[in-house]
Amino acid sequence: MSGTQFATFASRTTEPPVMLRRFLALDALVTGVNAVAYLVAAGPLARLFGVGSALLLEIGLFLAVFAGAVGWLASRARPAVLAVRAVIEINVVWAVLSCVAVVLWITPSTAGAVWALLQAAVVAGFAALQYVSLRAHR
Repeated sequence: MSGTQFATFASRTTEPPVMLRRFLALDALVTGVNAVAYLVAAGPLARLFGVGSALLLEIGLFLAVFAGAVGWLASRARPAVLAVRAVIEINVVWAVLSCVAVVLWITPSTAGAVWALLQAAVVAGFAALQYVSLRAHR
């Protein structure tokens, strides 16, 4: 690959709209996988995490809808700023509520608490990456 070709490729993949769309797509993918796991394996995961299977089914349903919406947004050539802000805000709220739930609301197993906190960290990371990309995009 020549220097010119590489520079062109690098600029196309690091442009703010491209990076924003990639972070949205990654969010949709990870969220979708999580949703499928909760919907398909709610019973075993509930036992592992020390929570009710109904809770995981409800979370799985929400995550499936959210993943679809974020995936659709990622497929747009220029994602709408208001919609991206909504995704970022939902991710921030999800991360905060995951931490609060472990401390104040639910009494999960150790595996469940670790999973919830790791999930909160990943979701907060998505929010941060999306926020930085959105700011660069504007």
